[in-house]
Amino acid sequence: MFKRRLILVLALSAIAPFSFASGRKDKQPVVSPVGFSSLQFSAPEDYNWRGSPNRALSGVVWYPAVASSEEEKDQYIGPPDAPLFYAGRAAKDAPIAPAFTKFPLIALSHGTGGSAMQMAWLGASLAARGYIVVAVNHPGNNAVTGYTTQGFFEGWERARDISTAITGMLADPRFGSKIDPDRIGAAGFSYGGYTMMELAGATSDWTRLLSWCDQSKGACNPPEMPDLLEKFKAIKQQPDVQQALQHAGDSYRDPRIRAVFAIAPAVASAFSPESLRKIAIPVEIVAGEADHIAPPPENARFFASNIKGAKLAILPGGVGHYTFLDVGTEAGKKQLPQLFVDNPGVDRRAVHDQVAQMAAEFFEKGLAPPKKER
Repeated sequence: MFKRRLILVLALSAIAPFSFASGRKDKQPVVSPVGFSSLQFSAPEDYNWRGSPNRALSGVVWYPAVASSEEEKDQYIGPPDAPLFYAGRAAKDAPIAPAFTKFPLIALSHGTGGSAMQMAWLGASLAARGYIVVAVNHPGNNAVTGYTTQGFFEGWERARDISTAITGMLADPRFGSKIDPDRIGAAGFSYGGYTMMELAGATSDWTRLLSWCDQSKGACNPPEMPDLLEKFKAIKQQPDVQQALQHAGDSYRDPRIRAVFAIAPAVASAFSPESLRKIAIPVEIVAGEADHIAPPPENARFFASNIKGAKLAILPGGVGHYTFLDVGTEAGKKQLPQLFVDNPGVDRRAVHDQVAQMAAEFFEKGLAPPKKER
C-alpha cells in the first residue's frame, strides 16, 4: 500500500497541474523572478532505457525570468483543491531575463524513485540567484514513467542521463545561447548524490555493491522497491542486463562539469576508496545527522574522507533524509507522513534555504572563470 501511494504522490509532483496562491509571504532570498519549463531531450539510438517502456528523457528547467510580479506566483504541486507540495515561486514558460553575460548551468539528479520536480526547492532557489537549472526524470527510477528493476540497480546509467540533458540544453534553441559552456556544475540528492560521484570521475563496482547488499540484510532495498535485490538476481542473466553490467565499471566522467554538490548521498558501497581518489574537481557534501536512509558514517563521511579536498557539512538537530524533499502541505503530511513529517524542531524550509545558499556559494566559487595571467 505504501509503495502504491508513494508512486502516486511522486507522479503528481511531476505531471499534475500547478495550483497557485498569491496570499503567502514566504521569506526567500529571491534575486530574480524564476521561470520554469518542461523539456524532452534527444537520446542516441543505443540508449539504455533500463527496461522503461517510455523512451523519452524528460526534464524541468528553472531559469531567471523577466521581472513580472503578475507571472511569478507561489507554486504548488498536486490537485488544485488539495495540493501535496509547496515548490517555491515560479512562472511557467516566462521569458528569460536579459543579461550582459551568459548564465551558468546546473544539472540536478533526483533521488531513488523521485522525479525532477522533487528538486524544485533547489532548482528555483538557484535560478533566483542567476543560474539556469535542469533536472531530469531518470528512466526506470522515477514516478512519472514508472519503476523498473534495471532503473533502480543500474545506477551508473544515471550519469549518462545528466550528460544527455546538458548536451540538450546547450543545443536548445531557447536556452542554449544563454548558457556559458565553461560554467557547468551538477547537484544531486540521495541516489543523485551517487550520480555526482560518477560524473566527477569515480567508477562503480557492481560486484562490490552486490556483495555489500548480500551482507547488509536488506539495507540496499529502498522503500520504493523493498524487494530490489531479489528482483535483480532474478533478471541478472538477461542479455540486456548482462550488457549493462559490462559497462558498470566504465567512466562516466563529464569533463564539462567543473564542480558537484551532493545532498545526502547514498550507495557509497558501490565505490572503492581508490576510485573516489580519482576525483579531481571541487566536491561539497551535505547530509542530515538523523538520516537513517543513507546514514552519514557509511555514505557522506565515506565519500568525503576519500575525495581529496571534499568539503563536508553534517546538519544537526534532527535533519533526516526526506527533509531534502519539497515541502509538504497539510494534505501531503496527512497522506504520507513518512515523506513530509520531519523530526521535532526541524524547519524544512529553513534547511532548504540554508542548503540552497551553501550550493550557490559553492558553485559561485567552483565555477568562477579562471584568473587570467598578467
